[in-house]
Formats: sequence, structure tokens, C-alpha cells
Amino acid sequence: MSDFLEQIPFSVEFAENPEPRCPCILLLDTSGSMRGKPIEELNNGIKVFKEELMSDSMALKRIELAIISFGPVNIEADFQMVDVFQPHELTAKGATPMGAAILQAVEMLNTRKELYKTNGISYYRPWIFMITDGAPTDLWKPAAAIIRDGEQNKSFTFFSVGVDNADMQILSQLSVRQPIKLKELRFRDLFVWLSNSLGSISHSQPEDQVALINPTTPSGWGVV
Repeated sequence: MSDFLEQIPFSVEFAENPEPRCPCILLLDTSGSMRGKPIEELNNGIKVFKEELMSDSMALKRIELAIISFGPVNIEADFQMVDVFQPHELTAKGATPMGAAILQAVEMLNTRKELYKTNGISYYRPWIFMITDGAPTDLWKPAAAIIRDGEQNKSFTFFSVGVDNADMQILSQLSVRQPIKLKELRFRDLFVWLSNSLGSISHSQPEDQVALINPTTPSGWGVV
């Protein structure tokens, strides 16, 4: 009986808003090396991210956000619609258990997709968007294999962004897509790009291919 009751809020939510869902997990490195200006700019960028999405009426109906931090791995926010998404201040501490964080993100996505299916809700290909300034301090090759399988099966789209001294060589082995290096600490520009990208997707149909703005142009926030 308790399991049934736990599903009721979700069923009501989807009944009130049957729009297709566009789920995105922010996978954020909060290890000790992010202390100071990096974690400050990351927190500011997340606030800008919400502000940008709040101005898009379709994004409000379709985009769901979650945050997983790693250093250690922690679910900062489970999937929420943009209007109720309330990111709190992240703090930097600990190591960089990137592999475990990726596995946690994939597990969360699989659980969410099953919930969509149970409630008859269509959904866009989910995004996992990882930002890190270091190298993994745990086993990462199993996570890399899961990313490859997920991309091949179109289960999700995985992006990786390196900050400061991120190990871009390992990131290139983790991700099917080429990782992007953040210019300086331009988190604000990164999150404006991310909000615009997700907004464009939310205005399409789940089966559509949406062209994204290249963030590595001379005026963009990243380099490859």
C-alpha cells in the first residue's frame, strides 16, 4: 500500500501536466580543488540557468532538472520542474569520485524514464551534463562503458566540460563527444548556452533533431 501511495504525487503531477518531459542532470564536481572562485562562479551560473529557463513558457512545462554533486557523491536535487527548482549553495570538499557519480546519474535517469512510461508521458532523450576541474579518484572505466552503451542506444546524451586543471585526456575517454574546455571561469556563458539549448529542444518534438549553437566559436565559452 505504501508503494502505491508514493506514486500518487507523480501521477497527479503528470495528470495536471501531460507535456513531454526533457530531463537534464547536472553532474557537478564539488571536490576540494573547486574551492574559491570556481565554486562561487559555478553557484552563480546555476542561478542564471534557472533565471534563463524561467523566461521560457515551454521550458517551464517540459524541462525537468536534477543535480548530483561529487566530492562525495550527493543528490543535491531530484528531478523537478524549473519553477520549483531551488538550487542551494554548493560547497567544495573531498575527492573526485566521478565514476560513481556517473553511475548514480544513469540510475536516476532509468528510474525517471520508467516513471514516465508508467504514466504514459513521452520524453526527449535525457541529458547528463558534467562539469569537472580534475581527474577521477575512483574507477571510471565502467562508467565510460555505460556512457558508450547509453549513447549508442540513444538512452541519453552525455556532455563533459573541463574547468582549470581538468584531465581532458580522461574526459575524452569517458565521453563519446569531445569534451569542451571552459574558457577561464565563464560559467555564466556556459549556463546561458545550456538553457538556450534545452529551451530549443523543449520547443521541438521528442523525435526531432535539434541543431545546437557551437560553444567553441571564437566568441563562445569553450575550446576543444
